[in-house]
This record gives sequence, C-alpha cells and structure tokens, in this order.
Amino acid sequence: MYDQDSGRSKQVECELPDDACRRVLKRLRCLDEGEFAWVRLAGPSEDELVELAEELGLHPLAVEDALHGRQRPKRERFGDILAVALKTLRYVEEESAVETGDIMIFVGPRSVLTVSHGPIDPCAEAARRLDTAPDMLRHGPRAVLHAVLDVAVDAYSDAARRVRATLNRLEDEVFSTTRVDHTENIYSLKREVREFRDAVQPLVPVVQGLLSGDPGEKDHHAEIAPYIRDVADHLHRADIEVRTLDELLDSVLGAQQARVGTWQNDDMRRISAWAAIFAVPTMVAGVYGMNFEHMPELGWTYGYPLAVLLMALAAGALYRAFRRNGWL
Repeated sequence: MYDQDSGRSKQVECELPDDACRRVLKRLRCLDEGEFAWVRLAGPSEDELVELAEELGLHPLAVEDALHGRQRPKRERFGDILAVALKTLRYVEEESAVETGDIMIFVGPRSVLTVSHGPIDPCAEAARRLDTAPDMLRHGPRAVLHAVLDVAVDAYSDAARRVRATLNRLEDEVFSTTRVDHTENIYSLKREVREFRDAVQPLVPVVQGLLSGDPGEKDHHAEIAPYIRDVADHLHRADIEVRTLDELLDSVLGAQQARVGTWQNDDMRRISAWAAIFAVPTMVAGVYGMNFEHMPELGWTYGYPLAVLLMALAAGALYRAFRRNGWL
C-alpha cells in the first residue's frame, strides 16, 4: 500500500493461500483518499486471480492472458484499466542461455496488479526502488508501471552486455589458430539472441504508446512522461544492441563456415599432394611389375638400385615442389 502524498509504503504479507485473497480484498476496500495498492502475484492459481480480478474490474480476456502467461509484449485498455504485457529475461553465462519469464501489469485508478510467471520477477527490485524514491509515488499507480518497466529494461541492457562478452570470446576462438569447429556454439547463441530479440523488439512500440497515450485515456499523467521517455531511450538502445548482436552472429557464422571450407581445401591439397608423390613410384613399380621378357635393364646388375633411386628422386622432387607451394 502506498500513500501518494507522504510517500509512505506499507507491505501486507499474504503468506497463507487460504486467506491471502480475503486479506488483500479487505485492504483494497479500505483504501483511504490518496492511497493506492500494488498487488503482486507470482504464478497464482485460477481461483486467486479470478477473485482479485472481480474486485479490480478486470476483463475476462485479461484474466485469461494473465493466468496462462506467454504473451507477446503488448498494451491494451479495458475500460479504466491499462494492461501491459512484457517479457522478463536474464542471461546465464555458464550455460550461454537466455532465461525468460512473463509479467502482466494492470494499472487502475487506485490499484496495480502484477502477475509474473517464470524464474524472473522484477517486482521486488521495483518495489525497492520505489521505497528509495518516495517522490515518484505522487504519480500514483503509474509510478509502479514505470518502476517495473525500468527494472525489466535494465535487465535487457545487462543481458545484452553479457551476450556481447560471450560473442567476443567466440569471435576470438573462431579466428584463433586452433582448428575447432564452433558452428554448433554459434547457432546456439544465435537462437538465444533471437529469443532475446523477440522480447525486446515488440516492447518498443508498447512503450512508445505509453508516451502518446490513447485519446480516451483520462488517467494519462503528463508528469510521468519524462520517466517513461527515459525507459524508452534505454529500450531503444537495447533493441539496437540486440539487432547488432544478431548481425554479428551472422558474420561470425559465415566466417566459421569459410574457415571450415579452408580447412577442407587444405586437407584435400595435402591428400592430393601425397597421392601425386606416391603415384610416381607406383607407376615405375607397375611398369616393371608386368614381367615382360624384353624390358630395359632387366639383365643389368644395377637395374634395381637405379629404379629405386629414380623413384626416390622423383618423389623427393615432388615433395619439395609441393612444400614450396604450401601444399604440405
């Protein structure tokens, strides 16, 4: 519970599932003038959410979206309730994986309901920031919307920085002297970046829409616009960084495939060079192995050493020529 004038906050813990909704609903009905409530739910049951939705006047379609999660970032209005859906994420460097979650934010005239799914919940950090900046509370429930968006977008920027560090290490390995195929690692990171992009890119027009507002929005406060604009700027930079990462991964993948092709060409040249070197002794031995009666030097004492010397000289000359040309 927040007091817009004094900036004071009071947290009501609802630990027990049986009476959680009852305690929340009782407190919502007893809000004083200038107070607003922020109800935070993490993976709620259908009964809990439906009961709260009826009290807050949420549309059934909004309740369905909040209950199941996995919504594309969007912004909708149901009467005097503004609904914003966004993706939360973090990058786990040890696994080179992007973990994602979902959060729905319902902003009413005197209440905010957040419903989160997945391992990432920005609400705790958002609440901490509001506690350290009580002046923001004068903007009412939209201050909570800004705080949650700000934490989520900061997480995007942090994840982009970590992905960039992983990509830099991958680039160094691709262009190193070792012959290791990193194609699988590049594809894996590219898949994670695409998931990252699916979270960031659709949110850009959503935040821009919060700045412009709908013609019928009566609760759109111009005072909060500079703060939302700051979030939009950070989100825009994160979007550009993710796009850049995706393009860089395409370039690194192309470089890796080119190096693999070069390695294969080198191997084929070596195989061809050794085949040519052994072809001369094989040809000479094959000719003399036909055992015709009238062949040169068959009756000569030094015929055999001469043939062996000829084969060795020819093979040595080919080896030197291939070595000079970089085939061996």
